[in-house]
Amino acid sequence: MAEAEGAAAGGGEEPGGPAPHGAQSGPGPGPGGPAVVIGATVPTGFELTAAEEVKEKLGSRPAVSKDRGKIYFEVAAENLSQVHRLRSVDNLFVVVQEFKDYQFKENKEDALKDLEDLVKKLPWTNPLKVWELNNSLKKKKTKRKKHNLQSTASKEKLNEDGEEEKTDQKDASKQLQDCAQNAADTESASGQETERAEGGLPQNGDDDDDDDNEQSDAKDELRASSGSETKAEDGKKGEEDAKVLKFRVTCNRAGDKHSFTSNDAARDFGGAVQEHFQWKADMTNFDVEVLLNIHNNEVVVGIALTEESLHRRNITHFGPTTLRSTLAYGMLRLCDPQPTDIIIDPMCGTGAIPIEGASEWPSCYHIAGDNNPQAVKRAANNICSLLKKNENKESSTSLGVPLDIIQWDICNLPLRTGSVDIIVTDMPFGKRIGSKKKNWDLYPACLMEMGRICRPGTGRAVLLTQDKKCFAKALSRMGHIWRKGQTVWVNVGGLHAAVYLLKRTWERAEEKRSFW
Repeated sequence: MAEAEGAAAGGGEEPGGPAPHGAQSGPGPGPGGPAVVIGATVPTGFELTAAEEVKEKLGSRPAVSKDRGKIYFEVAAENLSQVHRLRSVDNLFVVVQEFKDYQFKENKEDALKDLEDLVKKLPWTNPLKVWELNNSLKKKKTKRKKHNLQSTASKEKLNEDGEEEKTDQKDASKQLQDCAQNAADTESASGQETERAEGGLPQNGDDDDDDDNEQSDAKDELRASSGSETKAEDGKKGEEDAKVLKFRVTCNRAGDKHSFTSNDAARDFGGAVQEHFQWKADMTNFDVEVLLNIHNNEVVVGIALTEESLHRRNITHFGPTTLRSTLAYGMLRLCDPQPTDIIIDPMCGTGAIPIEGASEWPSCYHIAGDNNPQAVKRAANNICSLLKKNENKESSTSLGVPLDIIQWDICNLPLRTGSVDIIVTDMPFGKRIGSKKKNWDLYPACLMEMGRICRPGTGRAVLLTQDKKCFAKALSRMGHIWRKGQTVWVNVGGLHAAVYLLKRTWERAEEKRSFW
């Protein structure tokens, strides 16, 4: 249905337009001041899980966006550092203003002109103060990290000079040094696999939509007219440029009713931002990233608070199918771990799930395993990197993590019957690893062996797979030991997958050891 013609949001209204949800007003944020509205991108399908975490840890009541993979919540500015410690969010931004029903004009030029005019009517002051506060927090964190690295280096130098130290401490230090070196080698080798695509926050929307989903940077078409300048003028301009902030605009657009592309919107909106603030456009070395999120008639303007996704917090050694830490957290939270629970990941790959579990649920015991020796080695190195990171934390008194890694056969696990409380794993999709043909034998064998080790009556399993047809067939064959409780539809690297929550029945599982 075509949009109704008339004034676009902000056109003909008071500056800032109507007072939509998320609009900023009043004095600047700070202790005792009003709350600021934070937007967060989260793994699609786990919006409610992320909302629960925000409510539990920050005491805020989040709103889930119509645009999949996003939530919004209010928080006091002084609690901004706590926001960065959330485990379920990928990227964060402060909301400048949100329009629930922005009426775009049908004519392309008019629609883009309205977006340009919107820039000078938006309440930028408070969000920019939040951005400045966020920058100061990042600088403090970097300073602490440097201090910790220097402290570690000093300790190692003292050890080399013959300072007295217990033998086991020397061995631990050497082991952690080796792990750090291995981490550096592998990270440099696998950097391309994990690099975030240029263009701003990743789009977490459902790829099934035939909507015209696009993402783009504001193209550097904002060229200043250049005349003949003297060397003295060049020097003066260089000094002025050093004080001017650099920016880029990232537009995420979803919907087939727009007369413009995301490139168009980013370019024209970015030109208006440059004219309004006198900032300099820079697509790579920018200070400020302005976000323009358009989902049908919903428009959100924001300023990014994260340079890279927060899911890149645990893994230094990547494999072909490394799971995002934020998705791993969502899967673990789905099964509601309790203190003293034994949690295993029988197909751990690089160890994303058990490492996230050990970090967030240290009162449980976590066991990771895989049949691939290379995967076990990567997981072990990632655990070692986590130990190194914990050692560098000033407040950390932990000597280790409740996590062990072992190489095993998923169909013949070296665990007692009924000894495990929770199973959480990312099953082979049959694309990058294994094949869909092999899955027809592997899946029922896995479900049978998992049923054997899982505690009858109270045990549960959370399993991720993209091979939904094969899994449904295998589950129907194992219906006597597993009952499906909940299904969460997720997007994993562009693939439409499902996370299944299964409950273990009281039925005794067969002691069969192989399906091959």
